[in-house]
Amino acid sequence: MEGKPRPVAAPSDAISAMDHLIATSMVGQQEYARSLGLNVTDLICFAYVLEAGDSPVSAGDLAERAHVTSGAVTGILNRLERGGYVVRRPDPADRRRVRVVAVPEATERVRAIYEPYYMRLVELFAEYTPDEVAVIADWFNRAGTLARSYLAESRENGSLGRD
Repeated sequence: MEGKPRPVAAPSDAISAMDHLIATSMVGQQEYARSLGLNVTDLICFAYVLEAGDSPVSAGDLAERAHVTSGAVTGILNRLERGGYVVRRPDPADRRRVRVVAVPEATERVRAIYEPYYMRLVELFAEYTPDEVAVIADWFNRAGTLARSYLAESRENGSLGRD
């Protein structure tokens, strides 16, 4: 496949486009969460549980990934459990720790919302060459690393608080 001609863009154009995508995604996340009877933080935590697949995650892992306190993650897990999204199980290696797994029916409810969007993204990626997709994936991975690092630095230097 040959790449399509692309319009010339400066870094400021890319940052503006990224800002618009992030804003639209945030609105979408709020609407998806609301349709599932969740708030955005709960949906994010459930997404981390889904990402783990067959490997149960600990409450501590979720707190760290979602940047919330252990007390806050307890409330999140209570809501997810009451809503039928997750179950908590004792860690076989350490009974004081809790492992969290997704409920299959809840996984299907969430997939039903996200899969049509992901299919459209797959169609969009099909308009790019494999080399272009590799650049896009590399950029997203590196930008994600940069964002996590900047967030951590901002917390360390006190410019951001912790929920």
